[in-house]
Amino acid sequence: MSDLYVSWSDYHQLIETLAAKIYHSSWKFNQIVCIARGGLRIGDILSRIYDQPLAILSSASYSGDQGRVRGEVKLARHLTMTTEILGSHVLLVDDLVDSGVSLGQCLAWLKAQHPQEIQEIKTAVLWYKSCSNFVPDYYVDYFADSPWIHQPFERYETMTPAEVGQLLKKLPSKAFG
Repeated sequence: MSDLYVSWSDYHQLIETLAAKIYHSSWKFNQIVCIARGGLRIGDILSRIYDQPLAILSSASYSGDQGRVRGEVKLARHLTMTTEILGSHVLLVDDLVDSGVSLGQCLAWLKAQHPQEIQEIKTAVLWYKSCSNFVPDYYVDYFADSPWIHQPFERYETMTPAEVGQLLKKLPSKAFG
């Protein structure tokens, strides 16, 4: 398969479909942990739909040529959350599972850092690729091949503040209030 390009509308529909799949499973959770950056928007929306607290685990593994070079997974030292303790039933959210290494390491990190709180963790992603060594509990699309997925926010990865400034100059003066 060639590259897959996802619009904002499609992206939000995928998140809603994921939310519905989780709902129809009847599994109850009391905490969402999203893996930033890819799972941040998904976790935010699921947190709003389910009215559950959102925690953030920052991670990085891609760099290099257009962010397409997979490297060592780097995880934050701490989980960012607004609750005193992590919930007992955790939904771990990311955008996709490609190799499965990042999701697997994040899952292991959570279990190691919060062994007293966590009773159960399930995983949820929008896209699951067959090349993954990790099978998520919930996913929307499965790819037998491994397309590169272009998400709608990727345009900001190459945009500079000066370019944003130029965009604003093109707006009517009312836009500056």
